[in-house]
Amino acid sequence: MAIDNLFAAGGIVMWPLLAFSILSMALILERLIFWFRVIPRQDRLVRDVLKLYRHNPSAAYSQLERNADLPLARIFMAPLMLDRPSPEEFRLALESAGQAELPQLRRFNTLFDTVISVAPLLGLLGTILGLMNAFASLKVGDVGGTQTAGVTEGISESLVSTAAGLVVAIFTLLFTNIFRGIYRRQVALIQEQGGQLELLYRRRAEQGGYPRATTGR
Repeated sequence: MAIDNLFAAGGIVMWPLLAFSILSMALILERLIFWFRVIPRQDRLVRDVLKLYRHNPSAAYSQLERNADLPLARIFMAPLMLDRPSPEEFRLALESAGQAELPQLRRFNTLFDTVISVAPLLGLLGTILGLMNAFASLKVGDVGGTQTAGVTEGISESLVSTAAGLVVAIFTLLFTNIFRGIYRRQVALIQEQGGQLELLYRRRAEQGGYPRATTGR
């Protein structure tokens, strides 16, 4: 079925469904670019920074500064910027920075949920409107006549909007679940590696007093 025929068959609800599909694809593309940029660099950065911090906190902070566009780098920098924080202050700064980065990691989740919920309902609305139009063309006493064929055709065409709504919702749902899985893994990484950084700080504090802030070198 051609695109123009598809829109004619689906009715007026095909236009908001088209808008939802364009919005969904744009948001999915943005999230794909974001995660493909973040994940490889962030995994490598956290290993290098923790290794450096054991021997040279200043070098570790410098590497974080060079990668300040990464969420995990900003999280690690927050407690390291403090001047001789207690372990409790270090932990609170680390947790606060982590909470501040979470909205960026789960960005557009509400919009994705809206598309997933509304698209099938728009498709159902299109089906109902199509059925109403089809049966409105049926004249009483004409069952088996020429108008019956028009009703059958109208019912078939009215299902196009339902199919379109389901396609948009399913496509968006697949990528939304992928992004949610990535988000959960990144949160687990932040918690795990943040705990490692806190442990290293506590050990340094116990061995030689609280380290000075690594800024302003």
